[in-house]
Amino acid sequence: MIQLHQVNKWYGDYHALVDVTETIARGEVVVVCGPSGSGKSTLIRTLNRLESIQSGSIQFDGQDIYRRGVDVNQLRSGIGFVFQQFNLFPHLTALQNCTLAPLRLRGLRPAIAHTEAMDLLERVGLAHKAHAYPSELSGGQQQRVAIARALAMRPPLMLFDEPTSALDPEMVGEVLQVMRFLAQNGMTMVCVTHEMGFAREVADRVLFMDQGRVLERATPQDFFAKPQHPRAQQFLADIRTPLALAA
Repeated sequence: MIQLHQVNKWYGDYHALVDVTETIARGEVVVVCGPSGSGKSTLIRTLNRLESIQSGSIQFDGQDIYRRGVDVNQLRSGIGFVFQQFNLFPHLTALQNCTLAPLRLRGLRPAIAHTEAMDLLERVGLAHKAHAYPSELSGGQQQRVAIARALAMRPPLMLFDEPTSALDPEMVGEVLQVMRFLAQNGMTMVCVTHEMGFAREVADRVLFMDQGRVLERATPQDFFAKPQHPRAQQFLADIRTPLALAA
């Protein structure tokens, strides 16, 4: 579904993505992890052109998304994106957040958009909050509405950019449960996350990044049991040490 070839991205003199070449298959769940500043979020944001690239190519469903003349809005309508900070429209209810794009972009009749949105809110466990505004929802509830909103466009691909990092710990599980459900139902997903338990349980592959490069790609079993790259080994050791001290 996604092919990246020799992708490079700079911010001024800072080389944020360095010769990234990767393939993501349809139905695959890929978790991108690494230390802060490693290029994870930059990478995922290039997949729907929220960030531009300076060289290389990215193909989505066989189309070069950076070629001249690409309709960026049409591209993004086929790629669901869930942000760290929810980004719900504060003046719209949960239901209205989920019907806006289908009404405007898919051209659905209001009754159909309403039915589909309610089905999605039911799927994320929030049908009873359909008429609540974002300010009346917890962080975990807002993020679940954001996932429902992204799904309302029926995208073949979902991108998650650290979807739980802004949540209180007790709210993380409810969002990860929705993501597990999507994975189990065959959704193609690319997830930037620090939730290593989720990566171990749900991912088909883990990509480890540092300093703009993909240093390791492996199954979760191999990545967590026997990481090959020294930087990946250090990253996992740093994660495990606080857990051991806490125990």
